[in-house]
Amino acid sequence: MRIISGKFKGKKINFLKSSITRPLKDIVKENIFNILIHSSSININFNQTNILDLYSGVGSFGLECISRGAKKVTFVEEDYEANKKLIQNLENLHVLINVKVIHNKIENIYSQIKDERYDIFFFDPPFKNCDFINSLKILKKNKNYKKNHVIIIHREKKTKDNFENILETFIQRDYGRSKVIFGKFS
Repeated sequence: MRIISGKFKGKKINFLKSSITRPLKDIVKENIFNILIHSSSININFNQTNILDLYSGVGSFGLECISRGAKKVTFVEEDYEANKKLIQNLENLHVLINVKVIHNKIENIYSQIKDERYDIFFFDPPFKNCDFINSLKILKKNKNYKKNHVIIIHREKKTKDNFENILETFIQRDYGRSKVIFGKFS
């Protein structure tokens, strides 16, 4: 696994061989960023973005954001081993400024981010996990988003998640057994 673009282009990212976490494939990550940067449906100045990377694993998405000039990234990861690798990756890239790492369950983080407003939310829960929809509801209720925000959700193609009354989805792309959904709070 590597960083695709930006100031850390080509740098390797340590990852876990685990049944609990799975890496975000480079091809999927590259396509996500192509859509973020080039889609007329998304109106975000990437260099000024505040990003919430939920279920961040070893940090592949958030590290890519930092490499491309994001202003701030908050990583949230519950798994001890994945969190350890995430911190190693941050240290290896000498990135400790404008980064926040929260090692906790998603449902326990809201008091730590209650005053934050994010431009980009990235959800990459385990494919069998549907609890992330409750997190979407809480973030929407707490208004943790800026006006021109985008929510990106990485799921297994077969999953049938119900985003009614939560999200307005505007782009969905399939990549192998994965799908990526782009939306905003409705």
